[in-house]
Amino acid sequence: MEKNFTVSSNGVSISCKLYAGELSDVKSVVLFGHGFGGSKDNKAAEKLAKRLISKNKGVVLIIFNWPCHGDDVRKTLRLDDCGRYLEEMLAYVGSAYPDAELYGSATSFGGYLYLKYISEHGSPFKKLCLRCPAVDMYDVLTQNILTEDDIKKLEKSKPVLVGFDSKIRIDKAFLDSLKEADITEREFIDWAEDILIIHGSRDEVVPFGAVRDFADANIIEFDPVEGADHKFHDPVKMDHVLKRFAAFFGMK
Repeated sequence: MEKNFTVSSNGVSISCKLYAGELSDVKSVVLFGHGFGGSKDNKAAEKLAKRLISKNKGVVLIIFNWPCHGDDVRKTLRLDDCGRYLEEMLAYVGSAYPDAELYGSATSFGGYLYLKYISEHGSPFKKLCLRCPAVDMYDVLTQNILTEDDIKKLEKSKPVLVGFDSKIRIDKAFLDSLKEADITEREFIDWAEDILIIHGSRDEVVPFGAVRDFADANIIEFDPVEGADHKFHDPVKMDHVLKRFAAFFGMK
């Protein structure tokens, strides 16, 4: 089954999508964080959900919109708002599925946000699988996403619209907050054995070398996929990701 729903709590309203077989005996919940400019209608999340649900009993996958993404009503992206959304989703899952084990999966910007949360609060996940996490999101934005004109506008305190699947409104305050919250300067060794990172060698958005160095520095398992781009358009390479994620979760 597949259904859209909303989590409303503490002044926020978060648009979500749930994938499940049956909800009568949920044993595992995977909370999925999409990338910058994406939404809860993420195809990679759908593929992961269908694989896990078809081969394992009692699995639910939930994906949610980050602030300003998809049909979210916020106008300008704020890093603090992203943290609040994640906190509310973790609280919701804990309340709705109190007996289930929690797993995490995220891509790109979502990976950065999950890692930022872990560095500040500890990990809520039994296992966490990340694909192409933007560990240095500030550099990713300023070097690979924003244009020179965008940067000039931001320096003049003018907001800009940027993104891939859809455009997200950001301003200098958001960019400054990313620079301050540099997770590459934080240690993740305490949680390393429960984290897997998969990254394509031809990623055109998030530099392969930076993520490899981050994984090495924190003794995190790193699986390089030769020839894969940022979105893993090659179905064979994406299938590799799905199999590795399922195995790391201890599933089929």
